[in-house]
Amino acid sequence: MKKYLLIGCSILFFACNDGDLQIETVDFDSIETIQSCNDISATRENVLFKINDDEALILNLPSELLKNEVSTTEITSAVPGSSQITYRIFSETVSSDYFCDSPPPLTPTVLEEIDAEGGNIIVTTTTEDNITYTHNIQLSGVTFLNENGSRITDLQVNEFGTVSTTAE
Repeated sequence: MKKYLLIGCSILFFACNDGDLQIETVDFDSIETIQSCNDISATRENVLFKINDDEALILNLPSELLKNEVSTTEITSAVPGSSQITYRIFSETVSSDYFCDSPPPLTPTVLEEIDAEGGNIIVTTTTEDNITYTHNIQLSGVTFLNENGSRITDLQVNEFGTVSTTAE
């Protein structure tokens, strides 16, 4: 009887496999600097990014999201939709030159690129002088789905940061 119990336990022990499940988090909270290759404008699409060593979080914002007027309510843009959030993992540390040079440098290379499958970008705009407008950008419910079908839900990038535009 012990022999059968040992065989049964061995089968259960070796049959259980968690696969290649990897729990990943996308954490850019400690990165305060929002970068852009061009001046941020309320009249055109803006591409904003944050870099964390060999990772980057990239926001593509439509022109109507950052307005040169004080918002009385939060302005929300659905992802995916007119706005897009992309998470990239690079082969080595990346700099803003990668995003701003045309053509981009050969290194580092992109190891993985994941587009957000859901969430919202929320913008609140204030001003002190009716010339410079401050836009507080928040992310809500952002979910990434990698190529293996694993869902990466990130709750740690709620505050993307603050950018400014100037009335033209």
